Amino acid sequence: MTKQSIDLNTLAEGGMAEQVGIEMQKVYENIADPNTDWKKKRTITVKLTFEADKKRDLAYVDVETKSSLAPMQSVGTKVIIGRDEVGDVQGAELKSGVPGQLFIDNDGDIAKDTGEKVGEEDSPPPAAEKEGESSKIRRVNFN
Repeated sequence: MTKQSIDLNTLAEGGMAEQVGIEMQKVYENIADPNTDWKKKRTITVKLTFEADKKRDLAYVDVETKSSLAPMQSVGTKVIIGRDEVGDVQGAELKSGVPGQLFIDNDGDIAKDTGEKVGEEDSPPPAAEKEGESSKIRRVNFN
């Protein structure tokens, strides 16, 4: 038998090259993901498993590819823990930064420390206008 080489681009009818391309795309996406550590190395492993037949003139080849990606970076938060009206333990994410503190949420609304919007019943009453004062804005010229 004459010496022959196998083109890895066409091995398994191009299946190996296709699998490597898929794994490379996963690596590219993982590198571009801002939630992963940019310093971590990514790898692609190509495994060829050969199983010879009894006569040793034929081998079955299994092609396996896999990538090792950088894991997502962990994220942290604070959880307020307390009891509800019937005494059951409850937990809610602390959104305001300080337990019991109101804050202005991303929509511009006032919210409790858990992110729940403050309703009309939770709002302080508006200051009463003095008799005879108008709530209209007056422009004053100082020239």
